[in-house]
Amino acid sequence: MKTAVLLAALLGLLAVDTASAHTPYLAPASFEPMHGGMVTLDAAFGEEFFVPEVAFDHSEFRVTAPDGSTAPIDNVQRLKTRAVLEHHLAAGKGTYRFSTGPRLGAIFRTWEVDGKQESSRDPAKPLPPGARLLAHYQSLSVSEAYITAGAPTQPALKPYGKGLELVALTHPSDLYVTENFEFRIDYNGKPLAGQIVEIFRASGDRASQKPVATLTTDPQGKASFALESEGVYLALIRYRGKAPDGAAAPMHGYNYTLSFRVLEQ
Repeated sequence: MKTAVLLAALLGLLAVDTASAHTPYLAPASFEPMHGGMVTLDAAFGEEFFVPEVAFDHSEFRVTAPDGSTAPIDNVQRLKTRAVLEHHLAAGKGTYRFSTGPRLGAIFRTWEVDGKQESSRDPAKPLPPGARLLAHYQSLSVSEAYITAGAPTQPALKPYGKGLELVALTHPSDLYVTENFEFRIDYNGKPLAGQIVEIFRASGDRASQKPVATLTTDPQGKASFALESEGVYLALIRYRGKAPDGAAAPMHGYNYTLSFRVLEQ
């Protein structure tokens, strides 16, 4: 029983990795370019998708063009509740991969002393005498979205091979009701088996706080989401992994989200 309680507490901590339990997202105003190849996206943290509450900051936004090259976003305006991105699709037709880039956030520690658990986000706070450290990690958030001009292309879908990412096996700009969105979850270029993926429908109200599907990856790190309704969705993956040498904490609490759209046939 004690083990179950401890596990639940640690999972609860993982769920509050960023911006006081808010989930990061990168949401296009339209998944198709408008106004002569211009696109606009919001980057924020929120409890309802896509209702911005805290701006996504302290990262370097970037875009991967249809030829696979990567460049900074043309224009980023950071407001209190969101960062607004504007970019001209100068590379022409094809699929573009937009990313917030990694954002390092708060450092979390949890310990047990005298049979009680305590937590702190203050890395300078000393552990009480006799305390047993249970968790020590820094949040790391990445949010992404794909926008296609014309027909979908593949180069921008190439995995980074670094960190936590969703590798699309079905093109994210080619998703239709009655079909399936096939993907793989990788960590540092290797598939993650048994990884939980939550799918939310971005309705902009309280209903968007609850996942419409909870998937678990197979031994090859793959999962499939049945596309039953049109709309805009958010895939959320959380994972705890070893941080590189010299990091502020021994572990990183990864939060990765992908926004995608499902169309009627």
